[in-house]
This record gives sequence, C-alpha cells and structure tokens, in this order.
Amino acid sequence: MAGIANAANCQPLLGTTDIDRAYAVQQRLTDQRVAAGARITGRKIGLTSPAVQQQLGVNQPDFGVLFADMDVSALSEVPSGRLLQPRAEAEVAFQLGADLVEGDLDDAQVRAAVACAASAIEIVDSRIANWDITITDTVADNGSSGLYVLGDRWLTLDEFEPRDVRMHLFADEELVSEGTGTACLGDPLSALGWLARTARDYGHPLRTGRIILSGALGPMVPTPPGTIIRAELSTLGPVTATFSKDDS
Repeated sequence: MAGIANAANCQPLLGTTDIDRAYAVQQRLTDQRVAAGARITGRKIGLTSPAVQQQLGVNQPDFGVLFADMDVSALSEVPSGRLLQPRAEAEVAFQLGADLVEGDLDDAQVRAAVACAASAIEIVDSRIANWDITITDTVADNGSSGLYVLGDRWLTLDEFEPRDVRMHLFADEELVSEGTGTACLGDPLSALGWLARTARDYGHPLRTGRIILSGALGPMVPTPPGTIIRAELSTLGPVTATFSKDDS
C-alpha cells in the first residue's frame, strides 16, 4: 500500500453510501493487479464483528480480494515496510473444496463446500489517515486488506464447529483482544454464506481451492514494527505474526 490520504481533505467522489460504486472501484483495481501478473487466492470478509464495526463506525460487512503476495505465512517476519497503519485481527480461514456458484447457497450447501479450516491473523491496513473511513472507503480500498498469516493446523468441520471457537489475541504476551466464533455474524459459516451470495451477486462467485478469511472474532489491535502477535483459537490452535522492527 502506498500513501495515506486524509479523508477530510479528499473530494468525496464515492460519497458514503454508494456501495455498488465502491465495489466497482475495487474490481477495477483488482483487474489492474491481475493484468500486471498478480494471482488471486481467495477473499476476505470484513466488518463482521460488532466490536470492529463499532471501532470503525460502520454497520454492515464487506469483502475484499486476497492475492498470493499477501500470504506471508512462510516468512519469518511480517515486512512492516509493506504496511502503513496496520492492525491485526484473529479469524478463521476456510479453504473451499467445492464451488459456491449454483443453487440457494444456503447453510447446508456452504457447510458442505468447506474442505478444511485453520487459525488466521489478518493484518488489515488503510490508506485513509487515522482509519477515518466510511463503508465506501474500505470497500474501494479492497476491504482494507493488507497481509495475512495462516496457522498450520487444518481441521474439517467434522472436527470442530466454527461458532464454538474461543479466541485470545496477545501482543507481546499481553492479552489485547478476545472473542468467540459467535462474534462473527453469529457464526463464521454465516459470514461465509453472506460472502458466497454477495460475491455471486457481483459476478465473481467463490471457487474451489480459494482461501476465505471469516472476519474478526474480536477487536482489532495496532501492530507497530517489532510487535509479536499471537492468536490462540481453541481447537484450531495458535498462529503467530512477528512484525519486523526496521520497516523492511
């Protein structure tokens, strides 16, 4: 991400309510990235937790696109220099084993489409100074996506229930956020169902193999350079993100 704009000094080209236009901007930017060689790996759902909605002053979920270069799970450190004003959220990551294209996309169909799931840390970011955003700002800015880290324990839905997950998030060993799966639209699978229907409505349905980040299970927290974030999700286990100290 590059450049922080002050929302108060920007021409309000999108306004604050035209979400369709904001998604059109997101899609235009996505098409440009793909044309330049970027590879889409999935989607992220945002603004699913009442705590996060309250933090940002919005009242509905949104979604963004995940690209391969956003997955920093294999790196020893999260490169702080790639971020502007990052914050971390603990989430459930789903991997799809079937397309979500045809049919009603109801609860049973969505559940059946999930191959497995793991713990995840989404590192959200914003080009808008001080996160002074509206729903159209975050949608146009790819759902305020930054980077993400996936845990290494993948379970099927026969092995755990996403709504029953208990989450504790630590920054430098201090507990800074906690929540449960029910904080994510009542159930992370409900969030996935919302995304499946909404993405299809916008002409880009969810496909087999995609990674889907569920949305936050609790409040997001700032992650300045040098921070070590650890999320503990019951059953799914831990996932850690160590942010580089030198903005590299």
